[in-house]
Amino acid sequence: MPEEIGFWADKTVLVTGGGGFLGQQVLAKLDAAGCKKVIAPRKREYDLRERSEIVRLLKTAAPDLIIHLAAVVGGIGANRLHPGEFFYDNAIMGIELIEYARRLNVRKFVCLGTICSYPKFAPVPFREEYLWNGYPEETNAPYGLAKKMLLVQAQAYRKEYGFNCIYLLPVNLYGPKDNFDPQTSHVIPGLIRKLLEAKAHGERTVTCWGTGSASREFLYVEDAAEAIVLAAERYNKPDPVNIGSAHEITIRELAELLRKLTGFEGELIWDATQPDGQPRRRLDVGRAEREFGFLAKTSLVDGLRHTIEWYQTRGTPLTSRI
Repeated sequence: MPEEIGFWADKTVLVTGGGGFLGQQVLAKLDAAGCKKVIAPRKREYDLRERSEIVRLLKTAAPDLIIHLAAVVGGIGANRLHPGEFFYDNAIMGIELIEYARRLNVRKFVCLGTICSYPKFAPVPFREEYLWNGYPEETNAPYGLAKKMLLVQAQAYRKEYGFNCIYLLPVNLYGPKDNFDPQTSHVIPGLIRKLLEAKAHGERTVTCWGTGSASREFLYVEDAAEAIVLAAERYNKPDPVNIGSAHEITIRELAELLRKLTGFEGELIWDATQPDGQPRRRLDVGRAEREFGFLAKTSLVDGLRHTIEWYQTRGTPLTSRI
């Protein structure tokens, strides 16, 4: 947990996307770190795709530090359906926010990128210097490239204007309050919902996308929030920083683990007509540990248990099917 209470005592912090899955955890970490003035507007209050709304927000809030979490995100299916929306919304929000934060003399900007920016066939583990060695995996390339342009902007603004913008690259996140909508969810909440609904309705099979051979690295959302707050306190360099757990698991292994943890006793069927996405994902997380002392604490099994328990008690009722 961040220890530098003094750093936050006199800061006004603006958190975009503060009502979201990751944002709620970041707000909790800021509170625990001693930050007394946090502004976390909702989309209905300020549309961050509109320049006039960004200027209105920044002039009203007058933040010392911005943590930009707001994003349009989704799994493979959502990325395939909305590549234009995912590109434009993510690019325009970040570009305009960074520009007007610079113009209005915000002292520091924390920008979240995405693991989807890495080349499709980057060597494993992904090191930050591999970001420019190829084109991202096609199904999420528009999203990944939109976010990667914010790294270019951050480094250019630091060089020309001395603007202190840092850039973090989180791996796939999961945890309580995740998005469990079957149309837009990522793999962990999507599988949890499928498995629990199949169990509740006595079904004998669950169909999973792809072959199961692709691998992923996952980070518990509370750990990700801690990394962001630590970086906001302690990191002030232009180089991007991976944020992850350094633990790799295939989607097939993940599905089997979730089958056991949810108590589903049926069979998993793999639909190879659906895409696997990027073949492998695992990060080199050494820079985050060296620069601001971050190491993930939550094991995958513990994190999955917490996520399943939350969904069973507070998620979508299993008696209704979508």
